[in-house]
Amino acid sequence: MSSASPQPKYRPMAFGVPRVLMREGASGVRYLRGEPELLPYAPTMGERLAHWARVAPDRTLFARRERHADGSAGDWQHLSFAQALDGARRIGQALIDRGLNAERPVVMLSENDLDHALLSLACLYVGVPYCSTSPAYSTISTDHGKLKHVMATLTPGLVFASDGARYAKAIDAAVPADCDVVLSQVNGYERASGKVFTFAELLATEATATVDEAAARVTPDTIAKFLFTSGSTKLPKAVINTHRMWCANQQQMRQSMTPLTQDPLVLVDWLPWNHTFGGNHNFGMVVYNGGTLYIDDGKPVPALMGETLRNLREIAPTVYFNVPTGFEVIADVMKTDDVLRKNLLSRVRMFFYAAAALSQPIWDALHECQEREIGERIVMCTGLGMTESGPFALSVNSANVKAGDLGVPTPGLEIKLVDVDGKTEVRYKGPNITPGYWRSPEATQEAFDEEGFFCSGDAVTWIDPDDIHKGLRFDGRIAEDFKLSTGTFVSVGPMRSKVIAAGAPYVQDVVLTGLNLKEVGAMIFPTQHVRTLSGLPATAPMVEVLNHPDVVEHFQFVINELAKTATGSATRIARAVLLSDPPSIDLGEITDKGSINQRMVLKHRDALVQALHADTAPNILKPQA
Repeated sequence: MSSASPQPKYRPMAFGVPRVLMREGASGVRYLRGEPELLPYAPTMGERLAHWARVAPDRTLFARRERHADGSAGDWQHLSFAQALDGARRIGQALIDRGLNAERPVVMLSENDLDHALLSLACLYVGVPYCSTSPAYSTISTDHGKLKHVMATLTPGLVFASDGARYAKAIDAAVPADCDVVLSQVNGYERASGKVFTFAELLATEATATVDEAAARVTPDTIAKFLFTSGSTKLPKAVINTHRMWCANQQQMRQSMTPLTQDPLVLVDWLPWNHTFGGNHNFGMVVYNGGTLYIDDGKPVPALMGETLRNLREIAPTVYFNVPTGFEVIADVMKTDDVLRKNLLSRVRMFFYAAAALSQPIWDALHECQEREIGERIVMCTGLGMTESGPFALSVNSANVKAGDLGVPTPGLEIKLVDVDGKTEVRYKGPNITPGYWRSPEATQEAFDEEGFFCSGDAVTWIDPDDIHKGLRFDGRIAEDFKLSTGTFVSVGPMRSKVIAAGAPYVQDVVLTGLNLKEVGAMIFPTQHVRTLSGLPATAPMVEVLNHPDVVEHFQFVINELAKTATGSATRIARAVLLSDPPSIDLGEITDKGSINQRMVLKHRDALVQALHADTAPNILKPQA
């Protein structure tokens, strides 16, 4: 009689929400809460900064490698909690002197750096809302349309950028003349109209008693910041983030993810602060918990991933966050890189991914490296959230998690499960939920239902219908799903995940096609790892790689295997095409953090969609018997 396989051993990690409470409502509606109550939380983020400046003044809050004139990186520059508070008070005085407030907030154009961090902390301390925008709005966009929309929506009184030369076109095109511009490096920039100041000038301002008076007036309901949505169907909306919302969410995270409450927190993180994952979840995490964030100038793309790997060989995080494409590279490199494997795994208590599905082969590769190096696995966490929820909303509550699992509500959050068009939408109510969209009462009203729950548009299903305490699984976006001409619904989320899993590790993402047509098609974005199938040089164009017979043969096999498990036209990939051009940030096809925007891909690649279904596109793959 064969014995059961031994259960894998994990580095110890307790989960804070082991059970849920459910009640039934009218018309099949269900309400779900985590069993623990939300504990008291800080009133403001500024209070947290002041607290840690007293308790651990010399502890590093933020660090970033010095950038040389030629673009190379030098030694780490550190900003302690005491220095951060002093800088926040000085800059806060400069903001007060300019009369800035919610009607005239601060807008940041550039990437994560120490000046960006200090200006953000100053805003939080004295109660001036701020907004970090996507650098792509300024540096990639040619018409600066989204940046102009940001300016029109927020009417800022001060705009910050790291480099005058790099951001000159954006400033001249979009920043109003009556708005001050602050630059870390002027680099020869001369503004045609309006004032330009250096960041050093702000930092040299002497703080007075008015700074502490302003700090005392900041309340939980004061607006901390604005974060813009991705704008998948319309222009981006400015999500209001109050201090209550942000602080409550940080306490919810502490109770759900216990490693945040243990050793002093250390993050090595590239996630952009213009998105809620990097800018609220992780930036807020170190401020609230007295942790340290090493700003990683790498990104999960081939040209920049080397910087991330360099940083992880040197700095050992206690928890580590990334998107699936980042974990894919790390899993691959750790197989042969002893230094990376040893340092990254030396004290990390939890991995966490978000933004897209993590394929099982990547998961398996990570666990294999972990067991080889430390004799146990690191728990991989994930969940569900959005800009409007702070973002943390649902989180897994077991180490035995699979791709697509979301888990249970965080303490203090009540979720509502509502049947919509054959799926179950998850809706949110709690102290971490936004009060609405800035200067958009109509959009705010549309976002909440009659009971005051925020309508997320995300669909979920039970991980195990017989055990609600395991929580929920992702079931796609309500708005992503579409009907074939037969009237059959195509459930996009689960089908995308199935294609990605079947094609792993060579599929980055998939966009499904076939709205009002007879068959489902797939536009497949390959990973860079696909180059290994071709055996071509690293410099070979992606078009040449994708046309290589070995690559075509592999994806033909994937399409054939998927067809074998299809149960009908709505679950069968009838035609597919490999895309050599990656999804565009500038066109909104993908966000800075790596999540695909199906609607925008379909919009901008409509000609290819039509050709795919008309059999006129080159190199179409179809299932073969």
